[in-house]
Order: sequence, then structure tokens, then C-alpha cells
Amino acid sequence: MPKKAKKSTSKTARKIAPRAAANSAAKAATKSPVTPLDGATAERIANALETIASRLAAASPAADPAESLSAADAFVWHPDGRLAPVPRVSRVELFLLKGVDRMRDILMENTERFANGLPANNALLWGARGMGKSSLVKAAHASINAERKPADRLKLIEIHREDIESLPALMEQLRASSFRFIVFCDDLSFDGNDASYKSLKAVLEGGIEGRPENVILYATSNRRHLLAREMIENERSTAINPGEAVEEKVSLSDRFGLWLGFHRCSQDEYLAMVRGYCGHFGVRIDDEALEREALEWSTTRGSRSGRVAWQFTQELAGRLGVRLSGN
Repeated sequence: MPKKAKKSTSKTARKIAPRAAANSAAKAATKSPVTPLDGATAERIANALETIASRLAAASPAADPAESLSAADAFVWHPDGRLAPVPRVSRVELFLLKGVDRMRDILMENTERFANGLPANNALLWGARGMGKSSLVKAAHASINAERKPADRLKLIEIHREDIESLPALMEQLRASSFRFIVFCDDLSFDGNDASYKSLKAVLEGGIEGRPENVILYATSNRRHLLAREMIENERSTAINPGEAVEEKVSLSDRFGLWLGFHRCSQDEYLAMVRGYCGHFGVRIDDEALEREALEWSTTRGSRSGRVAWQFTQELAGRLGVRLSGN
């Protein structure tokens, strides 16, 4: 019996020995100095912490939409759901827009009706480039708001052409607001197989919910039908039913109740624009010299337009050392 007990004890000792060795090795490892992180590992950890922080920020309670919309009169829409306030809109005064009197009066009347809660139409401002289409929208918005209380002011929201597919999400966000909104898309057009125009069609007319009563859409484009001519011709030549294919594309512009066409200005209108800018900003020069230089400038540019008149005014003011405050 004693011999068996001794043999059993030796077997137990052999089993315990490896464990003890492992435990002592672990303790030694914990007491060893920490190896510094290499640059790649540290960068991965930093990126992971930034991702966690951004997700925590996204999960935090959102700001009150009503309070956010009170922060400014103009915003830029981002497809992630943000409305970024624009403290100072880049615009010119309404009276400085020359050669567009008829379009100005129609758009102002439509905008004022909408601001007063009366029926109004979506508007498409199309035509020659540089003739003040987007400037007119921004000037009309500022003019309507000039004598209104903060609670009654129109809000101007710009949506970029590439974000047009997120327009239904913007409409959903604005629908419940007490404010009234002009949703503005500058230089709107569609090319190739771009099907995002269908989102715009559904919002303008035809969707189940329709356009919210407190929202109106203003868009500018160089194209009357918002589509390239070759795109329309391609549809006509390749479709099984050419007429239906073209109608599908062209019907988009039909959903704007107002079509305001802008055409190239005459020489007299161009000079009137230049004189208006120079007079407003105090750029003093002999009228004969002003006319000669303005016409020479338009010749080098190859066109006459409000944009060209403004560019010449900036050139002249810079040369004469005059600051264009308020531009």
C-alpha cells in the first residue's frame, strides 16, 4: 500500500508541474514592460475611436426642427437629412436686375401670393445663360421678406442637382413645419440615362401625397425641357413608340405652372446693367469711357448678359480701387 501511495503522489506532481509553470509564465508576462504601439496600430485605434464618437453623436437627440429653421432665412439641403443655415445669401438687389422686367413682375406676384398663403405655381426659369435667372429667385425671396416679421418670413432652401433623388425626404421634413418654403434648384438638367427626374415629377404632381401646401419649387435651367436635345432625339429614334418615349421625358417641364423665358439682352440693356451697377456701388468714370470699355469687354467675352455686365463692373471697380460692398 505505501508503494502505491508514493506512485500516485508522483503522478499528481507531474500533472501540477506544467500548470504551475504556465501560471508563473503568465505572471512574468504581466510584469514585463508594455511594447510601444507602432504607427499603423495607433492610427487604426484612432480611426476606430473617431467612428465610435461619430455614431454616438448621430444617436444623440436631434435639435428641434422648428428652432433650427428659425436660425436663418436660407438653407442648403444635404441628402443625409441636414439643413445647413446660410447666414448671408450671395445676391444682388432686385432693382439692379435690368432687362427682365416682365419675368421679375410675374415671379414677384407668384411669390407674394405664396407667401400670403394663396395658391401659387412652381416656376421654371429657363433660357440664355447669365441673364439673371438664379439672381432673380434670390432677389425675389429677399424682397418678399424685407418687411415681414420673423415668423412670417419665407425660407429659401437650395437643393443641388445631384441630390434631387432625396427631394421626397426633404418634402417629408418640411411638411409639418409652420414656415413656408421656396425649394430652389439652380441649373437643373438631365442627361443620358439619368432617371432621377422621376423623383422630381412625383413631387411636382402625381404622387400620392403631392407637394406640401407650404412648399413651392423654383428651378433654373438653360433648357426649356430640362433635357438635352440629343437625348430627346435619341429617344425618338430608338424607342418602339417614339411619341410616348419623348412625352415621358418632356412631361417633366410641363409640371411647372410658370415658364419664364430669359433671352439674350440688347446692347442698350447691357449698358443699362453696367450703368446700374456702377451707379449703385459708386464706381465713377466718364460715361463715354464707360460705354467704350463695357462694349470692348463684352466683345472679348463673346456675349452680352447680366453676368458679363457684373464681371466688367468688378474689373472696373478693382482697377479704380473701389470696394463693392454688399456683393
